[in-house]
Amino acid sequence: MNTNFVEELKWRGMLHDIMPDTEALLTQEMVSGYIGFDPTADSLGVGNMVQIMTLVHFQRAGHKPIALVGGATGMVGDPSGKSAERNLLDLETLNHNLESQKAQLAKFLDFDCGENSAEIVNNYDWFKAFDFLGFIRDVGKHMSVNYMMAKDSVKNRLETGMSFTEFSYQLIQGYDFYHLWKNHGVKLQMGGSDQWGNITTGTELIRRLGRGSAHALTTPLIKKADGTKFGKSEGGNVWLDPKRTTPYAFYQFWLNAADSDAENYIKIFSIKSREVIEALIAEHAEAPHQRKLQKALAEEITVRVHSQEDLENAQAASEILFGKATEDQLRRLDNDTLMSVFEGVPQHELPATALEGGLDIVDALAEVTTIFPSKGEARKMVQGNGVAINKTKVTVDKQLTSEDVVAGNLILVQKGKKNYYLVRVI
Repeated sequence: MNTNFVEELKWRGMLHDIMPDTEALLTQEMVSGYIGFDPTADSLGVGNMVQIMTLVHFQRAGHKPIALVGGATGMVGDPSGKSAERNLLDLETLNHNLESQKAQLAKFLDFDCGENSAEIVNNYDWFKAFDFLGFIRDVGKHMSVNYMMAKDSVKNRLETGMSFTEFSYQLIQGYDFYHLWKNHGVKLQMGGSDQWGNITTGTELIRRLGRGSAHALTTPLIKKADGTKFGKSEGGNVWLDPKRTTPYAFYQFWLNAADSDAENYIKIFSIKSREVIEALIAEHAEAPHQRKLQKALAEEITVRVHSQEDLENAQAASEILFGKATEDQLRRLDNDTLMSVFEGVPQHELPATALEGGLDIVDALAEVTTIFPSKGEARKMVQGNGVAINKTKVTVDKQLTSEDVVAGNLILVQKGKKNYYLVRVI
C-alpha cells in the first residue's frame, strides 16, 4: 500500500463515520470499494468532487476504486437530504448523462494501472433483469419496514410525505452493494454522511441475504464558512462540463474562495502531499492578500478538470479585468470565456456591414453604439488616450474593420480604466 487511506482521510478532514474493523481491513489487503453517482444531470458538479477525491485518495492508497453510475437508481431518486421528490428521468436522458459523467470521472481516476485500475459500473445492468414481484420476493423479504423506517433519510420526510418509489430507494441501493459484494468482491462502500443509512442497509442485506460482512465509511458534508452550500456560486451550480461552466468561471470559483474555506478545500481537493499543503497554509497565513492557497488550488483543479491550456486562458482572462492583458492574449480566448469574463457589462450591437471599408471610431462609439452620448465626448476621450479597442489604445483616425473582431463576433471597448463594453457584430 502506498499510504494509509484512513489516516489520509483523517488529516484531510474527510472522515465522518467508519464501521469497526474497516481500517484494519484496509491495511491488510487491497480492497475494492465503491461510491455511487446518480446521473441526474449530464455533468458532475463540484459538489460531487468530495466523493470523486475520496476515490482518488482510495486508489492512491493502493486500493481498487469503483464508480457506480446509477442508471437504475436515477429512475427512482434518493430522498436523502431532499425536501421534495426528484423529477424522474427517461432512459434516453439517463444514458446521455451516464456517458457524459464517465468521461469526467476518467480525468480523475486511472483506468489502466494494473490490479487496482478503476472501474465504472452501471446498476441498470443488473436491475434490468429484475421484475417487481421477483425483487420484493427475493430481496424485499430480507428487510423489515421497521428497519427502513428508522433511517434518518426516511424519518425526515415522513411529515411532508414521500412516495413508495422514494421509500424503496435504500433497498435498491442496498442491493447494489450486495450485488457488487457477491459478483465483484467489493467489501467497502463510501459516500457522504447523508448516505450512512443507505450504505448500512447494504451491509445489513449482505449479512442477511449473503451471510457475509462488508464495511462502510462516510465523509462529512462540506459547507462554506458562511453556511451556504458548497458547490454553488451566484450563478448556481458549478459544473465540471465546460459547456455548463466555462474554465474561466470554474477557475474563478476556486480563486474566490474565502480564506477560511481555502485551507479546508486544499486538503480535500488537492493531491499535494501533507508537507506541501502545510507549507502552503503557513505561507498563506503570513501574506493572506497574496491568496497563495486559492491560486494553488485553482490551478491544480482547473488543469485536472479541463487542461493546462484552459488554465492559461482562464488566467489570461482574469488579467483582462485588471488591465494587464494584451490584445494577443485577448485574441486567444473563445467566445464563451470572453462572455463569461464580461457577464453583466453593457452590450451593444453593430451590423457587420458597417465594418466594410472601415468605420470611423468616433461614429462607432457615439452614433452606431451610443457607448458615448455624443460624438464630442467620444472624440475628447479618444484624443485623451482614454479609449482602447481590444486592450489597445486608439487614436481619432482609427477605422474599425472586421480585423477588430475577436472571439467570433465581439469587439471589446474600454472607456477609461474600469468601464468595459461588449460590441456584438451581427
